[in-house]
Amino acid sequence: MLMNTRYKVLAALLTFWANTAIAATATANLSVTATVSGACSVTTSPVAFGAYNPLSGSLLDATGAVTVTCTSGTTYSIALDAGANASTTSDANTRRMLANTSDFLPYALYLDSGHTTIWGDGLNGTSVNPTSSTFTGDGTAQGRTVYGRIAAGQNVAPGTYSDTVVATITYN
Repeated sequence: MLMNTRYKVLAALLTFWANTAIAATATANLSVTATVSGACSVTTSPVAFGAYNPLSGSLLDATGAVTVTCTSGTTYSIALDAGANASTTSDANTRRMLANTSDFLPYALYLDSGHTTIWGDGLNGTSVNPTSSTFTGDGTAQGRTVYGRIAAGQNVAPGTYSDTVVATITYN
């Protein structure tokens, strides 16, 4: 009986080995792809001028920021519109803050700390940031300073003045 069991085990092993010896394989490449589109997000921090004294004879400067995060290698530019209260009877570049439904305080937003290039949408003498070429995203937040200025000696009524300017990021 012991001999019979040995033959059975040996027969089973030989059968397994024979099946393994005649097994074959085939291979193929599996392609894996993805398309990554350029993408950007934008946040802003306000240009908060604080208290303006029309009688002081001094202009008032303040800064804010537009912060853009774009996927690596994505090029972009930043445009600022004329604001919700822009003058419709004069130069389209005149941004104005509004108080008391009818009082306006003109101001300007600039690309540079020297207040020489108006930051706008590229129309009516304004410039888009950057003025030539584009910025390139690297996947991190890139802050761009907005330089604001209220001219001295504006005869305006007391009140809390505000405006809303839309920042538009054009990217590809």
